[in-house]
Amino acid sequence: MISYLTNKLLYAFITLIGVITVIFFLFTILPGDPAKMMLGQNQTAEQVEAVKQKYGFDKPLGTQFLYYLNDLSPISFHSNTPKDYTYLSANKYTATELFSIGNTTTVIKTPYLRESFTKQGKKVTDIIGETIPNTFVLAISAIVIAIILGIIFGIISALYKDTWIDKTIQILSTLGMSVPSFFSAILFAWLFGFVLHEYTNLEMTGSLYELDDFGEKMTIKWKNLILPAIVLGIRPLAVVIQLMRNSLLEVLNQDYIRTARAKGLSEFQVIKSHAVKNALNPVITAISGWFASMLAGAVFVEYIFGWNGLGKEIVNALNTLDLPVIMGAVLVIAIIFITINIFVDIIYAWLDPRVKLS
Repeated sequence: MISYLTNKLLYAFITLIGVITVIFFLFTILPGDPAKMMLGQNQTAEQVEAVKQKYGFDKPLGTQFLYYLNDLSPISFHSNTPKDYTYLSANKYTATELFSIGNTTTVIKTPYLRESFTKQGKKVTDIIGETIPNTFVLAISAIVIAIILGIIFGIISALYKDTWIDKTIQILSTLGMSVPSFFSAILFAWLFGFVLHEYTNLEMTGSLYELDDFGEKMTIKWKNLILPAIVLGIRPLAVVIQLMRNSLLEVLNQDYIRTARAKGLSEFQVIKSHAVKNALNPVITAISGWFASMLAGAVFVEYIFGWNGLGKEIVNALNTLDLPVIMGAVLVIAIIFITINIFVDIIYAWLDPRVKLS
């Protein structure tokens, strides 16, 4: 187990370095001067030069990349010269000093994702910290809907193979996979939030936390979660139905299932205790991938429904070319992908004894 986890962590580290490299160079080569983006319309040459020096934009591209790695690394090196970009500033880092050699101090710190270009120097970590909980709530709600309904309808579809029930479920699941999320979001918002608002009492737009009628405090609006969670869960629901059906049909033809039936177990016991558990393996793998992708796929759904999550923040950052926010959000999503994949491999092996971690 230790060897397995070590290998996984090594692969995860290499993958993460690759992601960081791609993110940095992809957004660094975009047209436009980051210093001018930060200052806006009314800037002088002196102000632009000061910002470039402060954020290291006046350095060669390779040096800027090393600065970026230094910002992200938990163990980093910092200059004791105030005018240097790597100067250990309390406004930038929360750090614990390890040791100093000459003009360089080595510290342990939290990763620094830099500051927003458009939000008056607000840290990217603060922006992500404020928005990602809403995205997690939305993604978890959507995946719960997909898991519960997908497994139930997948089992029903397998047990009633080639009947009208099976064919109806297959048609609906195929339709669910075919329709883009942004179209489903527009359709659901218009139909249930506008046309049928009198009966559903649902709004076309809204987030988890909203100001009360007096504008004094934030209150939780759970009803605003219903439509975006359903829309975000439609495609994974369709995938889970298909996977559960096909996997269960394959498992039901295995020798150990015939043995269980020969021992006199009821069909319900055979399905519940033997078939369903082993049929869940591909479903678990698919769910993990979908959950991670939901954090990125929620972009359109959040924007259309006005849900104040990471996806909506990414769209706003793209509109304003707020590069640090975009880079930080993409990096966080990549870390979530990598982490979930490691956990999935462990769960997969636990569910199926035939799979060895080694």
